[in-house]
Amino acid sequence: MSTNLNNELATKPHYPILDGLRGVSAIIVVTFHLTEPLGTGHLDILVNHGYLAVDFFFLLSGFVMGYAYDDRWNKMSVGSFFKRRIIRLQPMVILGMTLGAIGFYFTDSTIWPLIHTIPLWKMMLVLLIGYTILPIPLSLDIRGWQEMHPMNSVGWSLFFEYIANILYAVWIRKFSKTALTILVIIAAIALAQLAITNGDVSGGWTLNVEQVRIGFSRTLYPFFAGLLLSRISKPTRIKNAFLWCSLLIAMVLYMPRIGGAEHLWMNGIYESVCIIIIFPLIVYIGASGVLQTPREHRICKFLGDISYPLYLVHYPLVYFYVAWISNHKGITIVQAWPYALLILVGGIVLAYATLKWYDEPIRKWLREKLG
Repeated sequence: MSTNLNNELATKPHYPILDGLRGVSAIIVVTFHLTEPLGTGHLDILVNHGYLAVDFFFLLSGFVMGYAYDDRWNKMSVGSFFKRRIIRLQPMVILGMTLGAIGFYFTDSTIWPLIHTIPLWKMMLVLLIGYTILPIPLSLDIRGWQEMHPMNSVGWSLFFEYIANILYAVWIRKFSKTALTILVIIAAIALAQLAITNGDVSGGWTLNVEQVRIGFSRTLYPFFAGLLLSRISKPTRIKNAFLWCSLLIAMVLYMPRIGGAEHLWMNGIYESVCIIIIFPLIVYIGASGVLQTPREHRICKFLGDISYPLYLVHYPLVYFYVAWISNHKGITIVQAWPYALLILVGGIVLAYATLKWYDEPIRKWLREKLG
């Protein structure tokens, strides 16, 4: 990639509110993972729709991808695009997997009886595969949760993010608005069918046919709907957009489960409406928003800066928390909240530290070395 293109991409007008919303969503993801082990099942988790933040991330990613790259392909090769994405994504993937491996044998719990029977060479093999973000087969499931990435569970969404990036760069970036609209409509129908049939869209982290289908369904609509939105929307100027969007995303993700076990389809309809209609609306409002004070700029910048590192480093901490919960049967939210708060605050501190001392320096070094 030429120096001129790098400069153009760096100086293109930015959407700071979307960065802030990514950070808000990342924090809600952490609270979801901290309340998840306190529920008796997927119907009564306190932060019951927190997993939808991943679908929101995909939509944000598609929007930003279209905005940043759609008009650059006459100056940029597919290889240069992939180089930029690897530099952006892989350093934190590698760190997150490493943190998971460091803590692997220390997360002793009755829910992971396999851990102390796993030889070091097998754990290292899973770690090395994890560094590539490729999923492991079920035969290498060393934790017992049937995860694609036992070192760091959230790696599954990065795997599908890469697939969406590849589809965009190799093929779908060439689509006309009409062709892209047709693709998005088909993907929306597939997503709604999944949600209404299953009662939710939760899943995508296991390498089997059903879970991979869920992963693709959760990725294709939001990512390419975000891309379409970047092409057809004409943002206006909306005051207090960050506040209203943050409240809206929190309301959506903290909404209790709807319909219960008797009416799973009701919750499926809710999640379909959220992903297909409400999330694009939030992104549009956020892209149209105007930050009015330096304080708002600082908040959005901080939240945007920590969002990706927080997503990648928090789950290795959550493994310890889940092990503690499982080893103390009957723990309530009242007893657990101080530890949960410690994990949340510690995760944010760790995310900021890794951003400044690892991620940014590594990415700068890679850009200088790789051009």
